[in-house]
Amino acid sequence: MTEGEISAASEELRCASAEDILRWAGRRFGERLTMATAFGAEGVCILHLLAKIGSGVRVFNLDTGYQFPETLAVRERIRERYGIEVEFVRPELTVAEYEAEHGGPLYGLRPDQCCHDRKIVPLRRFLAGFEAWISAIRRDQTTHRAKADVVQWDSKFGLAKVNPLLNWTKSDVWRFILENDIPYNPLHDQGYPSIGCWPCTASVAEGLDERAGRWAGTGKKECGLHVIEVKDGGGI
Repeated sequence: MTEGEISAASEELRCASAEDILRWAGRRFGERLTMATAFGAEGVCILHLLAKIGSGVRVFNLDTGYQFPETLAVRERIRERYGIEVEFVRPELTVAEYEAEHGGPLYGLRPDQCCHDRKIVPLRRFLAGFEAWISAIRRDQTTHRAKADVVQWDSKFGLAKVNPLLNWTKSDVWRFILENDIPYNPLHDQGYPSIGCWPCTASVAEGLDERAGRWAGTGKKECGLHVIEVKDGGGI
């Protein structure tokens, strides 16, 4: 898509429902469309919608080797409920090989490098054959995500990015889950509003920011997947 086409699509879909945005993406990109999910509350909402419209979108999970067992169990529940087989995309090195190479785990010492090596690099490799990917970000989650558009150019990975839940709130997400009896991660009921890798995710006291438990005490809020980069002469 050209920059003009992306801007026009984002404006056209600015007030569209999440289902209509997904239908548009399916028509526009076909087999060149994919979706990343970490099986969070937002992600399972999109999986429900994809099953409803029968999109056949190829869905994948970035399996860093550090995911919670509860997160991995959601994958099986999604398969049983919707027939969606979520593919694992993994780094070239296992956790044991990676930690041996670096003399131990990096998530506590250099979390940005750990995220880069075990998320960004595998994702960039996987996305090479696609024209667009679907994410489950919401605008109200972080300052980086507040800058996003419904359809945008993702210069980090070189393809379009579609954000169907961008204008949803946390309340919207949970209302949708409960109304549709969607399988979700039980850790959400144990004080984990946002769930990533187990070494870098903590429970959050009621009333705190929902991403306060991600890399708690470090000031880090993003793994890098959804940090917007702007390049001269290009899109966002």
